[in-house]
Amino acid sequence: MTQENIIVGCDIGGAHLKVARAENGRIVKAMTVATPIWLGLDRLTAVIPEVMPLFAGSGLNAFTMTGELSDIFPSREAGIAELLKVIGTHFPGRSMIYAGRSGFVTADQAIQHAADVASANWHATAALVAELVGEALFIDMGSTTTDILATRKGAVEHHGYTDAERLATGELVYTGFTRTPLMGVASNAPIRGRLTPLMNEYFASMADVQRILGALDESDDKQSTADGQAKTVDASITRLARMVGRDSANLTAAEWRDLANWFSERQLRTIHDAALLVAGKHQPGSRAPMVGAGIGRAQLKCLAERMRRPFLDFADIIPADDAVRAEASGAAPAAALALLAGAADHRPPGER
Repeated sequence: MTQENIIVGCDIGGAHLKVARAENGRIVKAMTVATPIWLGLDRLTAVIPEVMPLFAGSGLNAFTMTGELSDIFPSREAGIAELLKVIGTHFPGRSMIYAGRSGFVTADQAIQHAADVASANWHATAALVAELVGEALFIDMGSTTTDILATRKGAVEHHGYTDAERLATGELVYTGFTRTPLMGVASNAPIRGRLTPLMNEYFASMADVQRILGALDESDDKQSTADGQAKTVDASITRLARMVGRDSANLTAAEWRDLANWFSERQLRTIHDAALLVAGKHQPGSRAPMVGAGIGRAQLKCLAERMRRPFLDFADIIPADDAVRAEASGAAPAAALALLAGAADHRPPGER
C-alpha cells in the first residue's frame, strides 16, 4: 500500500485527542484518548506516543481542533498557534489543517484563517454526512457538547459558524453524554414529590447518570470522576446523592435510578428543544433522517423517535471496517477528516 492511500484524521480537543486512520478510503482504525489540556499542554504531548501507530506510513495527516478554547490559552488564536507548534513538532509527515468554510489549508496558512480553523470539527463531520446522505438533520453528541446541523444537496446549512454564533442559534448545545456536571443540566430535581435545589458544586457528572442507568460503555468515559473515586454504580449513586444534599443510604436504589433517569430526560429535552429550532429554520423534509454520531448515539436514537424521523447511525453509513465502526463514530470528526482529506488532496489547488 502506498503512502497516498493512507490518510489520518486527527481532532485535537480540550478533553480528548481523537484519531482515525483511513486506508484506500476506508476507516480501519480509530482511537480516543483523554487529554485534559486545561491542566497543561503536556497532557496532550504525553499521550501522542500512544496514538503514533495510527500514523505509521501515512501520506497525509489532516487536523482539526477545539483545544484552542482551553483556558490555559489567553485567546483562541494563541491556542491555535500553540497547537500548530505541537502538530509540527510531534506528528510526522505532511499535514493539512481543516478550516471549515475555507476548506483545507496548510499549517503555515492556518493562523491567517484562525477564525475558520477554531472549533471547526463539527463542520467536517457535517460535510461528510452531507456528502453521504444528502438531506438530513445531523446531531453529534459527544462527551462535552452536542452539535446540531441540517444538510441538503451535499452542503452543510447553518446560521452560525463561531462558537458564540452557534450557541445563539441552537446549533451548539453545551451539554454532553459524560463530562457535563449535573448542575449544568438543571438547577433543581424532584425528590419524593418535592423539587430540591441542587448543590452548586461539581459533585457528579452525566457519566454517573449514564452509569446508574446502565447506558454507559465504560470505554467512552475516559476522564476522572468528580471525587476521584471508583467508576461503579454504587460510587456513582454516592456522587449523585451529594448533588441533592444526601447520602446514598437516604433513598432506595430505585429512587436513585428514577432520579438519574430524570436527569437524562432533562438533558435530552434540552437537545430536543435545540433540534426543533434548527429543524424549524432549515426545514429538512419530514422524512429526512436524523443522522446520529458520537458516544451519545443511543440518546439520539430516542430523540429521532420523538421527532418521528428515521434514524441513521453515523457508524453505519461511513466506509469502515465493522470492528472499528463504534470507535470511529465516537471520533467522528477525525474519521470525517480522514475520508474528506483524500478527496480534497486530489482536487486542483483552486478547488480545495
